[in-house]
Amino acid sequence: MAQTYWNSLWFMPMVVVTVPAFAADYLTVAQAQALIFDQAAVFSERPTLLSSDAKDQIKDLSGVRQRQDQQPIWKVEKDGQFLGWFMVDDVVGKHEYITYAVGISPQGEVLGLEVLSYRETHGGQVREASWRQQFHGKTLNDPFKLDEDVTNISGATLSCRNLLDGVKRLLVIHQLFLSQTALL
Repeated sequence: MAQTYWNSLWFMPMVVVTVPAFAADYLTVAQAQALIFDQAAVFSERPTLLSSDAKDQIKDLSGVRQRQDQQPIWKVEKDGQFLGWFMVDDVVGKHEYITYAVGISPQGEVLGLEVLSYRETHGGQVREASWRQQFHGKTLNDPFKLDEDVTNISGATLSCRNLLDGVKRLLVIHQLFLSQTALL
């Protein structure tokens, strides 16, 4: 009997469950800075500590909650001329964070968007230049509607929507706290 039991085990199907883990770092902060602004630009780090009231203001104007108390921000200059602001942020894709960077002109216009890290299993197409280019020139006067002024990517709807919302939130931070501080 024991021998029959052991001989029949090789007929038992084995189930192996694997969970794919995809996490890719594509750019460093310095590389993203050089892509959005000229490599000769000077970046002065100006991390901004946001109070509860400030975070409430950001949510009221952008419709998106500001999760972190501190927002990484750099003032950008070249040859003594103020070029704008560089910000690094995280948004949730479907389950994991997407780390991205945005350059904003002194007038509050998006100069560029770069994806630094993408940790989701699907939707990495948000890294494609043709999709990111849709943000160039956006201001708070734009509608920020997925599938209206920024196309959706099938299989990456949450990543697309959350990056769109994140950029709008950064533009609100610019309007509330940076547009008057360029000379500081």
